[in-house]
Amino acid sequence: MSAELKEKNTDVIENDGKKRYVIFNPHSGNSDGEAAVKYLSESFDNLSFLDITSIGDYSEFLSSLGSDDEIVLCGGDGTLNRFINETRGIPFSGRIAYLPKGNGNDFARDVKKETYTAPFYIDSYIDELPTVTVKGKDYYFINGVGYGVDGYCCEVGDKLKAEGKKPNYTAIAIKGLLFHYKPTNATITVDGTPHSYKKVWIAPTMFGRYYGGGMMPTPDQRRDSEGGTVSAMSFHGCGKLRVLTIFPSIFKGEHVKHKKQIDVLRGKKITVKFDSPRPLQIDGETILDVTEYTVKARN
Repeated sequence: MSAELKEKNTDVIENDGKKRYVIFNPHSGNSDGEAAVKYLSESFDNLSFLDITSIGDYSEFLSSLGSDDEIVLCGGDGTLNRFINETRGIPFSGRIAYLPKGNGNDFARDVKKETYTAPFYIDSYIDELPTVTVKGKDYYFINGVGYGVDGYCCEVGDKLKAEGKKPNYTAIAIKGLLFHYKPTNATITVDGTPHSYKKVWIAPTMFGRYYGGGMMPTPDQRRDSEGGTVSAMSFHGCGKLRVLTIFPSIFKGEHVKHKKQIDVLRGKKITVKFDSPRPLQIDGETILDVTEYTVKARN
């Protein structure tokens, strides 16, 4: 992709009369996704609003659009993840913009657009994404893959949402660390070299810097890193009280100062294997009973 196009991709959309399909997630944010994006019609003409949960066939939907039509995605990181994976391999000549309307908005935070009230183009950001293989299935991801306590938090959060409750992920994490979650041993293999760890609490692999609503497990990771590498982090080798002491510093990326408990590894292919099943999350989407995953960076 040319430097000119990459620069253009950071621009916000303009009221230029183009036909745009605003795809929103009604469950994003505080479950008022539709109301949260309707204000766009006050500033932009020729908009059509479409609930993402109503799209049954993406191939049929995309083929029905004109060559100059554009898509505006509105929602959180899970909405982005869902759209990217559902449309993989389907031709689309138009441009794609994004308006962050989720609870965490970690992608927007990472590219410094979390305060935008107008959609910005994301073509270059989603052009070459890493993949994660879990239980024999491949997924693209935009932020990171969480494995351990972070996956556990998403599992509990999903249950609370199903009960009509709003989850407090910080409270879930603290309670999990104190009472419910048990660490496991792990092997993290980076570009063919294995690294073994005991009492692992968290073992994410990151493409961006943020996940979980502002957590920064690998603060030096950049999605535009030279060579297209990803970073894995192991939080290991300590008990509950030590974990609780270090854990808050992950929101500023300062946990990496604790060299005995934190290890960050970088490479193009990373496999994380636990010695017992644990929940995993991909951009906030939960998969249960996972023993291992493999991430491959973009080519």
